[in-house]
Amino acid sequence: LRSEYESIHEYNAQAGEVAEPFQVLVINGFPTHFSAEMARRLVGLATGGPRCGVYVVMSIDTKQRMPTELAMDDLPENSVHLEWQPTSAETGEGHFVWDYAAFGKLPLTLASPPPAERMVELLKQVGQAAKDAVRVEVPFEVVAPDAGGMWARDCSEELLTPVGRSGANRLQEVRLGKGTSQHLLVAGKTGSGKSTFLHALVTSAAMHYSPDEVEFYLVDFKKGVEFKSYATHNLPHARVIAVESEREFGLSVLERLDEELSRRGELYRASGVQSLADFRHEHPDQPMPRVLLVIDEFQELFVEDDKLAQDATLLLDRLVRQGRAFGMHVVLGTQTLAGAYSIARSTLGQIAIRVALACSEADAHLILSDERNTAARFLSRPGEAIYNDQNGLLSANELFQVVWLPDRERAERLADVNAHRQQQGAEYPAAVVFEGNAPADPAENKALRTRIADCGMRNEASSDEESTHASSSGHRPSPSAFVGDAVAIKPPTAVPFGRHGGSNLLVVGPDERSALGMLSVGAISLAASDPSAKFVVLDATRPGDASEGVWQQVIEVLPEGAVLAEPKTAAESLADIAAEVDRREAESDDTAPPIYVVVYNAGRFRDLRRSEDDFSFSMDADKPKSPDKQLAEILKSGPGVGVHALVWCDSYNAASRLFDRMALREFSLRVVMQMSAADSSNLIDTPAASNLKPHRALFYSDETGEIEKLRPYGPPSAEWLESLSSPQAQSTAGS
Repeated sequence: LRSEYESIHEYNAQAGEVAEPFQVLVINGFPTHFSAEMARRLVGLATGGPRCGVYVVMSIDTKQRMPTELAMDDLPENSVHLEWQPTSAETGEGHFVWDYAAFGKLPLTLASPPPAERMVELLKQVGQAAKDAVRVEVPFEVVAPDAGGMWARDCSEELLTPVGRSGANRLQEVRLGKGTSQHLLVAGKTGSGKSTFLHALVTSAAMHYSPDEVEFYLVDFKKGVEFKSYATHNLPHARVIAVESEREFGLSVLERLDEELSRRGELYRASGVQSLADFRHEHPDQPMPRVLLVIDEFQELFVEDDKLAQDATLLLDRLVRQGRAFGMHVVLGTQTLAGAYSIARSTLGQIAIRVALACSEADAHLILSDERNTAARFLSRPGEAIYNDQNGLLSANELFQVVWLPDRERAERLADVNAHRQQQGAEYPAAVVFEGNAPADPAENKALRTRIADCGMRNEASSDEESTHASSSGHRPSPSAFVGDAVAIKPPTAVPFGRHGGSNLLVVGPDERSALGMLSVGAISLAASDPSAKFVVLDATRPGDASEGVWQQVIEVLPEGAVLAEPKTAAESLADIAAEVDRREAESDDTAPPIYVVVYNAGRFRDLRRSEDDFSFSMDADKPKSPDKQLAEILKSGPGVGVHALVWCDSYNAASRLFDRMALREFSLRVVMQMSAADSSNLIDTPAASNLKPHRALFYSDETGEIEKLRPYGPPSAEWLESLSSPQAQSTAGS
């Protein structure tokens, strides 16, 4: 590194900073096993070291026997020597004098050691300074484009993205798209700078290339929000952004890219080309950007030996092997490659570019894939890395320092990118955003917004006459209740309600906020499916609950005639609904508007708990049915005539107190949250719900036996509910 310069001073002056610090080797005496090789190296350091900023300070006791392999005459003559000159042989007193021609006549007074208190203070200061000196920060501006250089690069032949500094004045670039340099693996232990490298790669590429040149699929399996800033600042290059992702969502991203791989293959065959550069040359007006899939902590895809892991292995291997010709590149990040949960070695062998940060010796072998290449274990400071684009070949190591990109500066750079897009007047598809650490937001449901705008909700609700005509004409849309976002790249999860037995929804789980979000948004989406629908909400909310005051707001949004009943009036409301079910059955009325009975926190309705004694005397035959019997009758006979129930119980035990096994069979639609394996098996025939994380649920259809993981809606905000009652807001939301 220093062979191009006359001295370390020239090198540091050229670098514009202290790129290489001075080093001092202090030797206090010599060991008895001092070898000839050690002597040769010591003489070499003393002779050539000063030019490179390496200095040797030795303390020699002349009374002790010197190593035979080391001759003092071999040391440089221009070294500065201090010799001890005794003044009294008896007391051992004396002083040091110069044994150096240039200084021989000069007086010499050595400093005394400082007091112990001062020494402690100095050591603390030096220790802190040593920590600060280890931290090397290369500003991001060294890799950022110059003024006017935003989106100026073309990546038809190769994607070149500067991410750091190598040496004094050379930029380190990630080179993707030529030869075997198609995919990248970056690894480093916690605090080594792996996340900073990924942010530098994405941000730098987003500034140098337009979304027509490169687009990102960003998936993060870590417990954090590393990629959320790209969604917050609407990065136009992003197509998928996953924060604290799920394995199912990661698989759906691979499936999406596999479809893109097939689509590009068809376009290549139709055009008679074999590379991205050729296709873009033949079709300059048709955008064909390079695709960069970035997966941090990718090994999470393989933590279980199940079908999902097998599918992910096949898709990732296909993408790595075939993505080369189609401009599709994979960037995998991990803290360690050790352990059973990792990528297949055959797939790993196809990833030629390795970026190794500070790690253990074992990981150094695995990352660089060469038994002799353990250079990564010598890396110590954050951001110090090795770039190797030849599958870890020792001779291909390139040492560099990743640029430092703090969160605030990254936000500013992303804002600049978005501002440039607005100046260009360019429009790009919105990214699919998955936030696994937060509930789903119903305001982001485009299908629901369109449905609300089309029906007008309460303000533009069709008349009963129009609704009856639509029903008899067979034009009523199929009603469905949105309950959350799917944990995959697909439309939000919708629960379908049809006029057939068992078309009732049971929600079971302790998360009150998720239950409130699913039932309230589900009711609103059902109202948007058919504005003529009737709603009866049995609300067991108590003071201090998350649902306090929410159902009153929801009722104001639902069609006219919606009823909100408390526990003390629940029996009366159920009696009216049961009577309506009897009437519809007696008259075979299958055109009446649907009725939805929402029971919120059903376990608190004591009147709805099933009676233990089913015996009755003849004199009791004329008595009205108890509320629990009426609810059971509604569940059994209601769906066939358009009367459906949506019930939430906070536990399986609460549901068992309300419904026996026969009654539970009337809920063919079920949503379960985190619960024990036994309760999960009783409800959906699998213990899968026992492994659910926060903000997760499973939708199970008894008719199909299929299970879909979802991210439930949170409680609807007051602003969103207020917007639903405003025709102008609905029109804006729909557009």
